[in-house]
Amino acid sequence: MTDQLARTPRSRVRRLADRGLHDRDVVHAIIDEAYLAHVGFVVDGEPRVLPMTYGRDGDVLYLHGAVGNAMLKASAGAEVCVTITLLDGLVLARSAFHHSMNYRSVVLLGVATKVDDDSEKRRAFDVIVDHVLHGRTDTARPSNDAELRSTMVLRLPIEEGSAKVRTGGPVDDEEDMDLPVWAGVIPLRLVAGDPVQDSDQPAGLPAPVVTGT
Repeated sequence: MTDQLARTPRSRVRRLADRGLHDRDVVHAIIDEAYLAHVGFVVDGEPRVLPMTYGRDGDVLYLHGAVGNAMLKASAGAEVCVTITLLDGLVLARSAFHHSMNYRSVVLLGVATKVDDDSEKRRAFDVIVDHVLHGRTDTARPSNDAELRSTMVLRLPIEEGSAKVRTGGPVDDEEDMDLPVWAGVIPLRLVAGDPVQDSDQPAGLPAPVVTGT
């Protein structure tokens, strides 16, 4: 296993190529910090993009949904494109043209295959749940056989793709530098609020602790 994702004509970053990265550790870090992926696929010759939760196990990305899910059924054994993005800030420039955003993003390409092995499916369930909240599988009821049968899981090797990262402040034209317009960065981050317990259970159960936000 190399420390770089495969550089192919379709995974090469063309626009602002200096922001492109193929470093596996960078890609993994972005995947692990984010919560939401957008999955692109084709159904009956038409494009679709849907938001999905996911989980990473080493160099494999797991996606899951109901067995009747049109996206999963169409994507099993087919080419997919998965994008994951973290928005880090709004970049306000002196001119309207040069406004931008700071971000970290990943694009993964490859063939998504259906997971038929029950032990791997259970492992995928755990990976996805623990991605939502680390350690959650230690306390939640495991999935039963009926839930296993009603769920389809796809595995996508994290082999082909790239990351793209923008940091820093605005890049204005020289003639605009003295304009009396505020310029800079408004940082953004996802922050967890205080847990709100389900009203249908007795009070006093230990609340989860969310870290890393």
